[in-house]
Amino acid sequence: MPVPALAVPVARRMAITAATFAVAILAACGQQHQGGFQMPPAQVSTVTVEPKTIPVTYEYVGQTTGSKEVEVRARVTGILEQKYFQEGAAVKQGQRLFVIDPKPLQAQAAAAEADLVRARAQLAQADREAARLKPLAERKAIGQKEADDAASNAEFAAANVRSAEAKLREVQLNLSYTNVAAPITGLTSRAPKSEGSLVNANDTLLTTIWQVHPIWVPFAIPESDQLALQKEVAAGRLALPKDNAFDVSIKLTDGTVFPRQGRINFADSRVNPSTGSVEYRAEIPNADGALKPGQFVRVKLAGAKRMNAFAVPQIAVLDGAQGKFVYVVDKDKDGKDIGAVRPITLGEWVDTPDAKDGNLWIVESGLKSGDRVIVDGVAKLRPGAPIMLGGAPGAPGGPPGGSAPQAKDKGAAPAGDAPAKKS
Repeated sequence: MPVPALAVPVARRMAITAATFAVAILAACGQQHQGGFQMPPAQVSTVTVEPKTIPVTYEYVGQTTGSKEVEVRARVTGILEQKYFQEGAAVKQGQRLFVIDPKPLQAQAAAAEADLVRARAQLAQADREAARLKPLAERKAIGQKEADDAASNAEFAAANVRSAEAKLREVQLNLSYTNVAAPITGLTSRAPKSEGSLVNANDTLLTTIWQVHPIWVPFAIPESDQLALQKEVAAGRLALPKDNAFDVSIKLTDGTVFPRQGRINFADSRVNPSTGSVEYRAEIPNADGALKPGQFVRVKLAGAKRMNAFAVPQIAVLDGAQGKFVYVVDKDKDGKDIGAVRPITLGEWVDTPDAKDGNLWIVESGLKSGDRVIVDGVAKLRPGAPIMLGGAPGAPGGPPGGSAPQAKDKGAAPAGDAPAKKS
């Protein structure tokens, strides 16, 4: 389509303007390259690292389980007659749960009682006979064998009485098993058998009960982590609580922390060959039943301390081709402040509860006492670029959002808790 005559001069003017602007940009770049134009130094803020004793924590995955777990099974064979509890509800020790039809055993008990009465009558008769013949034998009125036989019959009758009594106790015991009571206080599971079902002695599972106060949380520490901790302790860089006296807290799957703390009540003395880890178990008070068996949680162990450790804010740690690094304040040949790259080796990540301190990394190597680490303004830094100290958090030289928490040359912040894993 032909361009209108009046539009041609306007288009030419726009093209000339764009070309002129491009030439100006190139000229400015050339001046910058030749030293005629300098970018202003980035404003930064720093922290000065000093060795400190820093509390650390370790986190591991665990799963809750009852401190007692009891399978309630039928102890006599019979028909399940009645269920007296709500499945999944809490029950108390001694509370009736089921009734198995007692009538067959009641009949057996009646027969055993009759057998006992008969045996006692026979014993009484044998005792009377032995008592009658004994003086006759002493006067030689009868033979000694006849008196001895009478005494033996009395002993046999006494044995029959004891046997009948034992049989009656056995039947009465089985009869008591038809009334199934809760062996412990706790939470019930479902009942696999419904009323009218045949249950077999010592075989049929009726329900399961978990004692949830206190509740247990088994967890495992990998052997590699265990060895690393032992090396740090041996080198004097780490102090652990004696006798595993950690303060144990539980973090739920939604990130909330369970309001009650516990303790470690078991530490295995061997490495599990199937998992390559050492098994531990925490005990948590749970009187209100807030924790249920089978929940996946994170077990947080507090009480360990890093000795003479360096820590830097997480925002100061960057990733490079050779690994983690930070920028530290250095001097160029003219004595001006510049940002220098310092490779570091990281340890635990310390989650500080104080918001102004932010999150911290334990630095195992790469820094020395007195180093000033740049924490704000790192987004615009280049190795060897000039810097201006004293930039406030959120200043133009800082990272987006102004999230750096430190002021100029402020000492390393007190550390809080740290998970065991590095990232």
